[in-house]
Amino acid sequence: MKTFILMTKLSTEMTTKMKDRSKIGREWLDHVKEKCPDVKFTAHYAILGQFDFLDIYEAPNDETAAMVSLISRSDGAIEAQSLSAIPYKQFLGMTQKL
Repeated sequence: MKTFILMTKLSTEMTTKMKDRSKIGREWLDHVKEKCPDVKFTAHYAILGQFDFLDIYEAPNDETAAMVSLISRSDGAIEAQSLSAIPYKQFLGMTQKL
């Protein structure tokens, strides 16, 4: 499984429903689990800055990661980016091949 980081920014409409965030978040997670049963989330954070949420998850391939971003967009995010994450020790091994 590959590790990905999902950065999500909510639409203005979604930010007006913050009191319903728990329910909306659960519905989003259920939608992801239905469409991408192989995805495993390992961390979820609300963040301050350009994005509203950061999720770390594992997926079998890039196509599945893209589907997670697409589901986020279809469920009210105006921006969703899934970024590939490389473990630091693996990255250091790559640098030795330079």
